[in-house]
Amino acid sequence: MEPTDAELVVLVAGGRDAAAFGILVTRHQSRVRNWLRQLTRNAARADDLAQETFIRAWERIRTLRDPTKFSSWLMSIAYTGFLQEHRKRAGEGRLQAAFAREPGAADEPGPSGADVDVGRLLSVLSDEERTAMTLCYAHGMSHNEVAEVTGWPLGTVKSHVSRGKTKIRQHFGIGDES
Repeated sequence: MEPTDAELVVLVAGGRDAAAFGILVTRHQSRVRNWLRQLTRNAARADDLAQETFIRAWERIRTLRDPTKFSSWLMSIAYTGFLQEHRKRAGEGRLQAAFAREPGAADEPGPSGADVDVGRLLSVLSDEERTAMTLCYAHGMSHNEVAEVTGWPLGTVKSHVSRGKTKIRQHFGIGDES
């Protein structure tokens, strides 16, 4: 039987068990990298941030109070790393250009079915809305879990998700069929 995340965390925190940490990395690296790719829209940057996330997790694992919350704690580290990198790039003006809306996007027909370009849909959202939407819908997290990861109040998470859905529907002319 495979050990749980909580059992592995106890091994790592108690004795710096590198093999146990390796199992945690293997279990969670795809989720962390994919989410960071959605946030950054740049695979190389996302991979770098994911690597930094796991380094920080290794360094700080003894600070995790509840080993059963490893996944949320790890995603919180990833998000904090993204925010720090985002602020640095925004100050230099490079990130703003990467998130700029495509010219003429409002004139194009709305997406449907298999033709949906999720990256394009998310491009019309603020960073906060994009974060909340990807955590909820791409990673299946509850609003409470998103609040834990981001440090936002629950109502703020719900507002970001609601506004994000509304923006996507309005921008791309998608009917309210949910």
